[in-house]
Amino acid sequence: MSKCENHRGITLLSVPRKVFNRVLLNRMKDAEDAPIRDQQSGFRKDRSCTDQVATLRIIVEQSLEWNSSLYINFIDYEKSFYSEDRRTLGKLRQYVVPEKIVNIIWNSYDGLQCKVVHGGQLTDAFHVMTRVRQGCLLSPFLFLLVVDWIMKISTSERKHGIQWTAQNQLDDLDFADDLALLSHTHEQMQMKTASVAAISAPIGLNIHKRKTKVLKFKTDNSNPITLDDETLEDVESFTYLGSIIDEQGGSDSDVKTRIGRARTAFLQLKNIWNPKQLSTNIKVRIFSTNVKAVLLYGAETWRITISICK
Repeated sequence: MSKCENHRGITLLSVPRKVFNRVLLNRMKDAEDAPIRDQQSGFRKDRSCTDQVATLRIIVEQSLEWNSSLYINFIDYEKSFYSEDRRTLGKLRQYVVPEKIVNIIWNSYDGLQCKVVHGGQLTDAFHVMTRVRQGCLLSPFLFLLVVDWIMKISTSERKHGIQWTAQNQLDDLDFADDLALLSHTHEQMQMKTASVAAISAPIGLNIHKRKTKVLKFKTDNSNPITLDDETLEDVESFTYLGSIIDEQGGSDSDVKTRIGRARTAFLQLKNIWNPKQLSTNIKVRIFSTNVKAVLLYGAETWRITISICK
């Protein structure tokens, strides 16, 4: 690890506790999936990164085709759910979670003690009064609900998004804490960014200003988006959920990057391809898993053009 600030502590739980948490998680998902906003795809059945990337590509392509201005702000939180204030667990009640399950989760943190393993030695137990457990099955989904609540509150006016249908606007696309805010104008994006930051901060989530990037399409306003008097960087391209979105639209940059990464993966396994001890069937399976999967990640979202085919 090159930077201490990137350190994340992992909580190790007993096997019975993991099994119990799995049961709770399954029951929570059954209760909560309906109230979660459609814009949120993280940790949801039949939803994936591909859905969000494909939607964003369509939005960008239509913006360029119709010569319509578009601002996309890719929000990055500092340490994500490792920083989440435990008091936000009360938001579960807003997602139709049975009171019994809410109380069980609350009680699991009441009087919580941890020990640290370092150099093969175990420290004395100490009380943990804040944050949720990283490494717990419940934590990612609990964090998703908190992020969904943040976006629900910050976009409640529905005045600063892009026109999606005749009656509705689309304010954002989310995959857990990977947020892409959408607006047509500089003023709208500035207000939305400030609103998300203001609602996030009191519950322990702070926007990482250096990692938050802004992508603009067909905009006349050259002024930057700011947060707490700090300028958010404008970029020409951004890797969103593993796929490249750039100011030119299309998929050329992403395809070229995929080809390069697949070539690297193939060469790293060069000692696998030549030996005759391995059967062709095994080599094909290794190729499909380690090379083909890298090459075709996100291929469902590509717009196939003559240049890409070549």
